[in-house]
Amino acid sequence: MTTLGCALFATRWLQAPLYFGLVAAQGVYVYKFFNELWHLIDHVVSGRADETHVMLAVLKLVDVVMIANLLIMVIVGGYETFVSRIGLQGHRDQPEWLSHVNSNVLKVKLATAIVGISSVHLLQMFVDVHHTPQHDLLWGTVIHMAFIASAAILAYMSGPMASHEHRGQATPAAQPVVLPRQWDHTPDEAGSAAEARIDAAGFPARKTLEMFDDGLLRSPGPQTLARLGKADFVACHRNVVLLGAPGTGKTHLAVALGLRACQAGHPVLFATAAEWAARLGEAKAAGRLAKEFARLDEYPVLIVDELGYAPLEGEAPHLLFQLVSHRYERASLIVTSDRPFGRWEEVFGDAGIASAAVDRLAHHAEVVTLDADSYRTRGLAAAVAGREGTVL
Repeated sequence: MTTLGCALFATRWLQAPLYFGLVAAQGVYVYKFFNELWHLIDHVVSGRADETHVMLAVLKLVDVVMIANLLIMVIVGGYETFVSRIGLQGHRDQPEWLSHVNSNVLKVKLATAIVGISSVHLLQMFVDVHHTPQHDLLWGTVIHMAFIASAAILAYMSGPMASHEHRGQATPAAQPVVLPRQWDHTPDEAGSAAEARIDAAGFPARKTLEMFDDGLLRSPGPQTLARLGKADFVACHRNVVLLGAPGTGKTHLAVALGLRACQAGHPVLFATAAEWAARLGEAKAAGRLAKEFARLDEYPVLIVDELGYAPLEGEAPHLLFQLVSHRYERASLIVTSDRPFGRWEEVFGDAGIASAAVDRLAHHAEVVTLDADSYRTRGLAAAVAGREGTVL
């Protein structure tokens, strides 16, 4: 970046005090909540509260909580989006929405939160209808409907509805074979549709979940692998991201999940990240990148193996990002990488592209971190120990 660009980018820190001001406002709402709660308890204990009074007081508490939730969303999501990364990846309490937050998502979530707050205010008016002027009730309803309409328009403009409409519009085309690899095996059901899908997937070897040795796997638990083995993520257009050090079984699991998807009736294509980049690069050079993406729409599952083993060069980062973006909420990706999300900038060579890719890939995804010693070095150590024992 140029000096001027760095200086302009650094101005984002001017927003930081604004978010700390909202933290102080959050404290005010905490005080207001417990003040209202104390008054409610006092009125109930003293017998001065009827059912309507209790309901109105509870609605006020709900209103305060919802506004506090809105503040948290703005504080955390806004700071992460516009100021600086907070670095919560992998934290057990990381909010679900934070993994895929961006300016559009944040605006939609804020709009829906405002609709919820407006609903509570309107409900308070209806509960206390005898003491609410008709003029206030009428305008309260009109304003609430305006909030609903604006939230719906904002959601439509942000893309989710458009992406759902675009789904399934790809023109059917002949099934391409992506860098096929063969292995020697005798199929149990020669010529079956499942075996045909498996043969066409381009797997480097036939690996099954039953063959996976999870005895020394510290995480995840067997229940996670069993759940993924049902291949339900395909129908939901969810992704699976397998992270872990070399030799922990990421490729094995990716192939095994791809095999299960084939057996469940879903066409699958397998290739390494470098191979995908080369394929998409050739399509772009030939002026048929859009047609290539349309052909890939015929495959509910694409497997991108070994992302991060070698830095992506030239147009490869942009092409792989386009693949991730094109598949977003449309079809599933299974991705393996030896690096956590926080280090994907090293892979893509650009923090912006890496962040955008992670946002789309991790949204609606099962992110599994494999914690185990390398199967390869473990076998080597056992062989060395055996030779030493023989010498002795």
